[in-house]
Amino acid sequence: MNAHRTDEATSRFVAHRNLLFTVAYEMLGSAADAEDVLQETWLRWSTVDQAEVREPRAYLVRIATRLALNRLRSAQRRREAYVGPWLPEPLLTSPDVAEDAELAESVSLALMVVLETLGPTERAVFVLREIFGFEFDEIAATVEKTPATVRQIAHRARQHVEARRPRVSVSADEARTALAAFRVAVETGDVQAMLDVLAPDVVLISDGGGVKQAALRPILGADKVTRFIAGAIAKAGVAVTSEATVVNGNPALALSVDGELDGVLAARVQDGRIAGLYFVRNPQKLTRVGEEFVLSLR
Repeated sequence: MNAHRTDEATSRFVAHRNLLFTVAYEMLGSAADAEDVLQETWLRWSTVDQAEVREPRAYLVRIATRLALNRLRSAQRRREAYVGPWLPEPLLTSPDVAEDAELAESVSLALMVVLETLGPTERAVFVLREIFGFEFDEIAATVEKTPATVRQIAHRARQHVEARRPRVSVSADEARTALAAFRVAVETGDVQAMLDVLAPDVVLISDGGGVKQAALRPILGADKVTRFIAGAIAKAGVAVTSEATVVNGNPALALSVDGELDGVLAARVQDGRIAGLYFVRNPQKLTRVGEEFVLSLR
């Protein structure tokens, strides 16, 4: 490849890099896997004759999605043997992401957990259509199905997700307020204050990956969630502190034990109370919590 073609390929790739990472992350729920997909996408893209590419964005997304699909199919087999619930790797994101309601919703841990219930092809179709707005013809070329088949898959996936995704959206301020109240309750050990900020049917999902202690099944109900959290803190027998942060475009807490990061806790807020808690303790998913990721839908 001559210097001009290399420069052109590089500039086109860089222009869409954040989008490609977001597509891959939405597909895989892993920053490490998404970055591997980016690297593989670049290697394939660098060999393409740029003069033959009319729509670089669509072409690049097609490469990245196919690579992500291959990884997702093998990852799903590994996740079947995972100890306890599997949660996506939390990403530290800028405040700008939190202010973009559409982007924040699309990468929220609450929605990512729902996407885990889709099959690989269904997930690819849903992500490309519902989140990134690609046309059926473009998606069909990517997943190697007919447009008619893709329409059917998209309809089925949308019904599946809508039946499980949170139905009420709240502002970032409302979410921060609820999480701040929860933070104070946890740090002070105020059980009643914790109960007051949790919705009666709250669900706690914790991911220790078999390395850190975590509930092997989701915990349902404010009473059980409160007892679990209070018991975990008491059992730890050390100082637990938390710091407000923004994870996947939504308010979250970074929890530390004796000054060392122990986990990231994201919340889903509904009607001013916390309806969902997603607690990631698996150390392999916390290695880059201090690194800010730039996400994009365009």
